Amino acid sequence: MRWLITGAGGMLGQDVVGELRGRGAEVTGLDHSALDICEPAAVQRAFTAHRPDIVVNCAAYAAVDDAESHEETALRVNGDGPRLLARACAAHGARLVHVSTDYVFSGKGRTTPYPEDHPPAPRTAYGRTKLAGEMAVREELLDASAVVRTAWLYGVHGKNFVRTMMGIEASRPTVDVVDNQTGQPTWTVDVAARIADLGPLIGPDVNGVFHATSSGETTWYELAREVFRLLGADPDRVRPTGTPPTPRSAPRPEYSALAHGRWQELGLPVPRDWRTALHEAVPRIRKESPS
Repeated sequence: MRWLITGAGGMLGQDVVGELRGRGAEVTGLDHSALDICEPAAVQRAFTAHRPDIVVNCAAYAAVDDAESHEETALRVNGDGPRLLARACAAHGARLVHVSTDYVFSGKGRTTPYPEDHPPAPRTAYGRTKLAGEMAVREELLDASAVVRTAWLYGVHGKNFVRTMMGIEASRPTVDVVDNQTGQPTWTVDVAARIADLGPLIGPDVNGVFHATSSGETTWYELAREVFRLLGADPDRVRPTGTPPTPRSAPRPEYSALAHGRWQELGLPVPRDWRTALHEAVPRIRKESPS
């Protein structure tokens, strides 16, 4: 099968390309400079040139706070772009894996993980625009698409919380981290593997929403402490706080853990625990991260 990855220059996109190439797949990765998914002519040229069987859309407007004041721009990327990709997939007989987010849920008043079929209720512009993308994909390509929601991503490529904490451990005596937001730290390598598993299965009997986050749950504070432990540092250098160090335009989910029932329906194991993944990831991030 021929795979086409949009947003291939991002943290997740790079790992999806790497995972697929590691499996011997025929993969084309296109970053924003090579393919603007909001431009119909560009999308058509990409499909004509690369003739994909499976498309993975990792392209997104992911600046959560900026989206509050630029919602129209975010909607173009997160809503209109996926619709164009879905229409092109329908025209060319391709399948689509569309990456989405926990921000489609409210993140308030809940203490158990959101199942895949829980009604969305986004509280931010980012969440609204990502939900628009989910709906567009389902409307245009119902039986040949999958929406893969993920959250709290970290990895080798790009800026993320784990890499930030690793840098802070080496440069500052203490750090204050919020302890009132709960979620699932998720390594992009694990998400990439799930996408690679899912893509070939998509069809009339396998479609819809899947949650690709690590199992278990924790807070940003406890995650930072675990990173410090793995670096051989004193975790008590991480101090809990109820407020972020800088004001945020968009409210963060108080609880946004996601359930994994759809993987069990397919006979696949649920994603591994976040600590197990983190223990494997941190040495690799230290070794492979660009200086």
